[in-house]
Amino acid sequence: MADRLTGIEVFVTALRLGGLSAAARSMGMSPAMAARHLADLEARLGTTLVNRTTRRLSLTEAGADYLDRAERLLADLREADAEASARSVSIEGLLRVAAPATFGVMHLAGLVPEFRKRHPRVTVEFGFSDRYVDLLEERWDVAVRIGRLADSSLLARRLAPMHLAVSASPKYLADRGTPRVVAELINHDCLGYTFASGVGTSTWNFGPDGAIRVPVRGSLHANNGEGLVRAAAAGLGLVYGPRFIAAEALRNGALVEVTLDVPLMDLGAVAVITHPNRRPAAKTRAWIDYLVGVVPAMATDW
Repeated sequence: MADRLTGIEVFVTALRLGGLSAAARSMGMSPAMAARHLADLEARLGTTLVNRTTRRLSLTEAGADYLDRAERLLADLREADAEASARSVSIEGLLRVAAPATFGVMHLAGLVPEFRKRHPRVTVEFGFSDRYVDLLEERWDVAVRIGRLADSSLLARRLAPMHLAVSASPKYLADRGTPRVVAELINHDCLGYTFASGVGTSTWNFGPDGAIRVPVRGSLHANNGEGLVRAAAAGLGLVYGPRFIAAEALRNGALVEVTLDVPLMDLGAVAVITHPNRRPAAKTRAWIDYLVGVVPAMATDW
């Protein structure tokens, strides 16, 4: 396609400037290369577009018809290039952001007013879901992800570390006792997250890589971490999940962190990712820069 467009541009430029040599100089190539592009174009079309003499070019009937269409094609292409270029530097348009449900609701939605104050011509659309989303297929501009990112060609910016916590309400611990070793968890009401096996309904994993698997049981299972934290704060049991969900309850004393005899799993980090193979639009770069500027200060107790 690139060679075909070059051939079209050589053809149009040569007719506009009066010869292949002039077209070649204008386009920064040799006359021989310009002649080759024109010949290849004619070969692809299966027709002669111009009659060549040593002094001038003249259009054939087919060439005259093709010239009009070719000029319009190149004009449309220049216009499209100009619009895309302007959009790449103008911070405007619809910004589609995918993010984990709880993290997005708790920590991203509240950032939009200040972001739009800085960039009022941007409209933000969130997709809050704990499922994996494909940026290209689902046409998201950017995604926020939590965990240890798999090897990927996606461009990622780390925003803040993520940590887990085991916690329970003071009343629960007063009534049931505070576990000190993971083997004691089987005797406690452990609230299970149905979406992740590592902190799930029948097994909690410990150790940096999650290799220590501990059986648990509990009276509540849910696919939402915030719901489990609220239940734990109400005295239902122990919860094992991201600190960013439990942070407020830990600060105000509704939950107390429990220290066990083994390290917790390494949750990795929260990162913002975007497409790898194209220059991000200005709206996307602005959002990423904004998150890089504000999220680390939010994450002091995550």
